[in-house]
Amino acid sequence: MNISPRVTATVFRVVAVFEAFTWAGLLVGMGFKYLGNGSELGVQIFGPLHGGAFMVYVAVALAAALHLRWGLWPTLVALAASVPPLGTLLADWWLHRSGRLTAGAKERGRAPEPVA
Repeated sequence: MNISPRVTATVFRVVAVFEAFTWAGLLVGMGFKYLGNGSELGVQIFGPLHGGAFMVYVAVALAAALHLRWGLWPTLVALAASVPPLGTLLADWWLHRSGRLTAGAKERGRAPEPVA
């Protein structure tokens, strides 16, 4: 099966947004647990969701790096972005803006030019 670069980029972007959403949900849940009424419901819901989203994001980032031929630096940035809250949104923005998530990057057979 041959997956197009556009599909790879779209999957990466969707997973990056979902990972950030679950991070935010977990932070809100932790706020209620430790600063609010003590309810653990938010942590019980978003904890496992975020754990799963994190694992999927790492796998998709590595797959996208290979498929779209990112190179070492963009790959490390994408992986490191999964650690701080909402970092995957910044990585997605940078990768898109620098042309690394465009469908033509792989077909051109070279790394995209950075955007100033």
